[in-house]
Amino acid sequence: MWRSLWRSIDRFSLQHFKYVINELRGIKVVHKHNRELVIDLLQSIVEIVTYGDRQDPMIFECFMEYQVLAEFVRVLKIGKNARIEATLLQYLSIMIQNMDSEQAIYYCLSNDYINSIIEHQYEFDGGDLAPYYVSFLRAVSSKINRDTLCLLVKVHGDAVVSFPLYNEALKFARHGEKMIQTAVRALTLNIYNVSDDMVYQFITTPPVSKYFSDLVCRLKEQCFHLDTLLHSKKETSTRERRNELVLETDKIVDDIYYLKDMLSVGEYRLNRLISQNLFSLLVFPTLLPLLQLRQNDGSNISSVTSLYIVSRLLQVVDGISMANAVAGVILYPYMTLSVGDAMEGDTVDGVCNASSFLDHLNDMEKRVCSGPESRGAENIKSNNLFGHLSEYLSSNSQLISGLQNDDCVERGGVLAHICADNNHSLLLASLFLLLILAESKDLDYLLASTIGFSRIQDIVNHDLSASQVVDGSIFVKFIPQILNALLKILASQPPLSVLIQWHTGWFLRKLLISQISQGKTVNDLNFHLFNTSYEQSRERLRKELDGCWFDYIPDTLRNEWLSCKTALEESSQFKDPFFVLEIAVCQQDTDGDATTVSAWQRMVEAVKPKIDNDHPSWLHLRIREFDPKFNTSKARSNHLKMSNHVADGKWTLGFPTAKACEAARLLILEETSKQRSFVESMLAPLLQDDYLGNLSDVEDE
Repeated sequence: MWRSLWRSIDRFSLQHFKYVINELRGIKVVHKHNRELVIDLLQSIVEIVTYGDRQDPMIFECFMEYQVLAEFVRVLKIGKNARIEATLLQYLSIMIQNMDSEQAIYYCLSNDYINSIIEHQYEFDGGDLAPYYVSFLRAVSSKINRDTLCLLVKVHGDAVVSFPLYNEALKFARHGEKMIQTAVRALTLNIYNVSDDMVYQFITTPPVSKYFSDLVCRLKEQCFHLDTLLHSKKETSTRERRNELVLETDKIVDDIYYLKDMLSVGEYRLNRLISQNLFSLLVFPTLLPLLQLRQNDGSNISSVTSLYIVSRLLQVVDGISMANAVAGVILYPYMTLSVGDAMEGDTVDGVCNASSFLDHLNDMEKRVCSGPESRGAENIKSNNLFGHLSEYLSSNSQLISGLQNDDCVERGGVLAHICADNNHSLLLASLFLLLILAESKDLDYLLASTIGFSRIQDIVNHDLSASQVVDGSIFVKFIPQILNALLKILASQPPLSVLIQWHTGWFLRKLLISQISQGKTVNDLNFHLFNTSYEQSRERLRKELDGCWFDYIPDTLRNEWLSCKTALEESSQFKDPFFVLEIAVCQQDTDGDATTVSAWQRMVEAVKPKIDNDHPSWLHLRIREFDPKFNTSKARSNHLKMSNHVADGKWTLGFPTAKACEAARLLILEETSKQRSFVESMLAPLLQDDYLGNLSDVEDE
């Protein structure tokens, strides 16, 4: 009998659920004395509903009968407390996220209860309520589909006049917390993927559509900020500046991927609006001043930053419209003139060509949009593509005149950047943009053939002879100049930074492979530069043999070769263009290489055995670890266990006489020399003098 009186209550029973609801109904005012009780009741209701959605249909029947959501709305209104609001939003998010029953989801989204909670007047300033609110909005968006979306919009006639879920979420689009920004973007993508015609009409019509232009304008602001960081005169180390650039470029890339996700939805009105804003507010304003090559007065982004941004856009936002838009603009001087005239600076009455830039765009629009590859949704984007540029140019007539004056021709557009003296970042950035376009599967065959990496299938499909494609292309006609610019970097004396040489080698490999595939060889001047570069590399390797880590050179080559080979073979579509910004920073830090060389020389001198000047029987040694741990974490843990004299490797050995001390020093040097000779014999294939001679013999044959 007593046991039955103390029997525990089943907290997931229907009876207990009704009890909890009645308890909540009985609360008419929320104050500090019953606040915790309200929170406990809300938690119990959500837990029971979540359980009932999977285990007991009667619980949700009770949930609907007692109109519990209406009680939640009432608690919000009488609570007037951020803690109550945050708790209610948190529990509601959990409940909605865990709902599987279509009936339950449909009920929760109906009767306007969710909209009432969304539109409640919250106080977000200075509190922690915003994350809970946005998380609730995201949870709601994750459960909508084409059938339930109509329950959250307000319609007048045949038009949507209000969409609280979407409108309230956009207010947090520029929130400072990354988590909130991510949640808002996930919410918008959820909506775009299930919207119907009426909702899309609402989303793409002002003032709601301003969200898309604001998004691109914000991206443009970030690009200007990136440019400011790149050219900052602030006294900071190269490492600190690089870290700042990494953080800023990460933000830019995140925004670009978000734009790609929106375009991937495939809705023509959404694509048209995003493309229009992207081209008119970012792409064209970035590209066209770049082609005019005017002195930057501060109103435009610098050339290196512009090339980085456009390259990143092409890598992320793939598709016919983006590739052909960029190529159509930057190749304008070479498609309206012969390539030779564009490079040499010939003019026709002070104008690039008799046809205007807009005529060129019209021709490109017909060519790009009429092909079989531009059908469907992509065709819609292409048809509007050149219209966006025409509209932009019409409202910026000075740009057209800038593109048609002598400067356009004399400086040769993007080729002038490639041939720019002593500006390695601009050279590699321009070349990288051309390679991305050339290797794009979406590029129109005429544009691809103008660059010079035309696809064989395009030649067959469009009945072009190989000579037609090759003779007029940039990478064929000007390959000697381009190779010369790259080889000058590799053969420069004193040598440039490893960063510049590495990426230059990546470009050189690609172009040489292209040369070989066409059965062509480099000219004598470039071959001489190649030999010089090889000779300098060989001497630098010999110099490394004089260092204290010479015995690790073979292991390093074996361990790193595969990853280096993979990096050198990387496609331009996957290579991060951030390297052009790194090189720009490296160029500004002119003392970096000299400091590195002097530090290396000091290290080499420090590890040599030396006899103490005041005590000729003392021998000072600098001994490194026998098996050094290159992994930072392992090295740190090992060093914690060592004594100080082992950690820094400094030893002093005492001998009976000065003669014995000198003999020990000579013995150490002799053994080191033997070990160095052995390593040198292992590296002989890389150090042999007749390697280049063999190459010359092969070429002569």
